[in-house]
Amino acid sequence: MGGTALDDHTQAIATVVSLVNPAICGVMFARAEESRSRAEQLADATKAAAAILAILVGAALAGTRVLHLFGVSLDAFMVAGGGVLAWMGFSMLSAKGTGSPPQGEARESSPSLTPLILFAASPGTITGVITIAAAHTGLGLPTTALVAIGVVIAVTWLVMVLTAGLAGKQEGGSFLRDTISRLMGLVVLAMGVQFALTGIHSFAP
Repeated sequence: MGGTALDDHTQAIATVVSLVNPAICGVMFARAEESRSRAEQLADATKAAAAILAILVGAALAGTRVLHLFGVSLDAFMVAGGGVLAWMGFSMLSAKGTGSPPQGEARESSPSLTPLILFAASPGTITGVITIAAAHTGLGLPTTALVAIGVVIAVTWLVMVLTAGLAGKQEGGSFLRDTISRLMGLVVLAMGVQFALTGIHSFAP
């Protein structure tokens, strides 16, 4: 029985990792934080991770109840979430490269972490978390989903911090980040299409 529980946790962690995608989060964070000091990067990474954690934990605890409350099936939510995720991937794929902002301008305001948070805690990710919670929840808390979320968010925080630190030490890093961002955008686009097709397939007789 312990082996089954371990398998459930491993599968859940792998699923959440693929949806949150710490590698893409690291690239997005590095681009947003390239003009920030190391202390500011650590603080911003912590804020972003905390926001993502709060959203996903909330989805795991209350997601299925909210969907049932509004009469929305998990399959319909998967179709909508897949569409949004595909749109985000297309946006990443077609985005124009941005160079480093002027130093004076960069210091006046904090970078927006909203795109990063919306990507990591996207409808696709929320759908996956709700699915895991629904599949592995007994009468108590969705422990499997919560453990997976905690592990993945910790890994994501570490990747963001390391990626931002490495990017700051490399010359010409913007070209590499733009290239990786486009490649990852294709992956996200494919993930979104897969989510939508899976949801649509469930409606077929």
